[in-house]
Amino acid sequence: QVQLVESGGGLVQPGGSLRLSCAASGTIFSINTMGWYRQVPGKQRELVADITSGGITNYADSVKGRFTISRDNAKNTVYLQMNSLKPEDTAVYLCNARLRSRYNAGEYGYWGQGTQVTVSS
Repeated sequence: QVQLVESGGGLVQPGGSLRLSCAASGTIFSINTMGWYRQVPGKQRELVADITSGGITNYADSVKGRFTISRDNAKNTVYLQMNSLKPEDTAVYLCNARLRSRYNAGEYGYWGQGTQVTVSS
């Protein structure tokens, strides 16, 4: 089955940086859009950033200028460089990919397990 394996989360001080990675594995034919979402208690899951197979990016207003999303198509991997982190960035960050694989007839969405990012002094 397709799996999205995330890494890079952790505890960081305000103003610090983290780099999240998410690698898709399995018999994958193609990946359309990959992105990062985040969720905090009491709030709905929100899109942080996503990127198309052609490299077109989209960011939430709250992270523009601070976060950068990128991907390595050869490695089926998406990254999120997070700079100038603020306490309000604290959340569980989840990787998402819409892709075609041997396991489904058409395009299907997959989610990673989520990784905790905590910004605190």
